[in-house]
Amino acid sequence: MAKPGATGVIRIIKATKYSYLGIRAALKHEAAFRQESVLAIIMIIASMFLAKNVEQLVLLLSGPFIVMIAEVLNSAIEAIVDRIGNEYHELSGRAKDMGSAAVFIALTYTVISWGLIIMSNYGIIDFN
Repeated sequence: MAKPGATGVIRIIKATKYSYLGIRAALKHEAAFRQESVLAIIMIIASMFLAKNVEQLVLLLSGPFIVMIAEVLNSAIEAIVDRIGNEYHELSGRAKDMGSAAVFIALTYTVISWGLIIMSNYGIIDFN
């Protein structure tokens, strides 16, 4: 049975509030999220100048957003694990390591996609 709660526009407003609170918490408590946010702003601005077409723009913009999504999820996993307890447990360590791996994969995707687009646009490599 579904949990009773707000529906329609009220649900959307409440969800937006919770999302805002989550972003605010990440900015307040997570240094990595703050650093990645600054980098994301720089990259979003730079992508407007680097992209030669809308497809490239979408790819360039996707990287910073994917990194920030992964970082928020990683921080959420860490908060839950830390809430459960500070003593070492193999599953807790595995959860934290997997969250960190998600961020690493997102960063790797971003570096590769940005690198390939920049090299292609400046004639360093040619895919034609």
